[in-house]
Amino acid sequence: MIRFEIDGAIATIAFNRPQKKNAITAAMYQAAADALKEADGHDAVRVIVITGDGNCFTAGNDLEDFLQSPPQGDDSPVTQFMNALRTTAKPVIAAVPGLAIGIGTTLLLHCELVYAADNAKFAMPFSQLGLCPEFASSVLLPRVAGYQRAAEKLLLGEAFDAHEAEKMGIVNCVLPADDLMTFVHAQAAKLTALPAESLRVTKQLMKTDLQTPVAAAMQTEMQHFMRMLNGPDAKEAFAAFLEKRKPCFR
Repeated sequence: MIRFEIDGAIATIAFNRPQKKNAITAAMYQAAADALKEADGHDAVRVIVITGDGNCFTAGNDLEDFLQSPPQGDDSPVTQFMNALRTTAKPVIAAVPGLAIGIGTTLLLHCELVYAADNAKFAMPFSQLGLCPEFASSVLLPRVAGYQRAAEKLLLGEAFDAHEAEKMGIVNCVLPADDLMTFVHAQAAKLTALPAESLRVTKQLMKTDLQTPVAAAMQTEMQHFMRMLNGPDAKEAFAAFLEKRKPCFR
């Protein structure tokens, strides 16, 4: 359910569970984390591309799998994936078709370049699920989009389209869906033609000031996230989602 390919200097990691809108299971997080580590350590690879198969990036966590196997500690598959993406030394390009929900949006904040199809749809619905932000989005989204825009997306949890994501600074540019991967591969090829050390050091320098606050935010968010996951609001939200009804928070 994770497609991993190395073609010359470009490694591609794709969520490949289109029948479930690429909803991510614990096994998929582990496979994606392993793929990121392998690509980052592969001498021939200069650029990593993350995308989704079947005209969808990812609908976020597979809720049934997530509830059956919630993250436990720093060795959990989702935490391994987050840390692998956060610490990858090589440039990461995200190609976003269709849905990018939950972690599908927050992981983009850790990529160097993000290109979205004109049919892309984003959301960070953590508050709607009785939860809190993840993957340092409470730090990175205000930095990228400004406090008020970040507050609107994180507090209300409402969906927004690719053009709004571009205005917020989450996305570099929006492309017709049929042109997305051709454009992304062309951008990746440009990077592969440049000196590998220049790319690595430039990325390192840009992220130096963020390493400590991002790591701290991820840890704090996870502590709150796990506490809230066992709380009454999250239980009601998940039950309502699975029962296809509106939740009642009191």
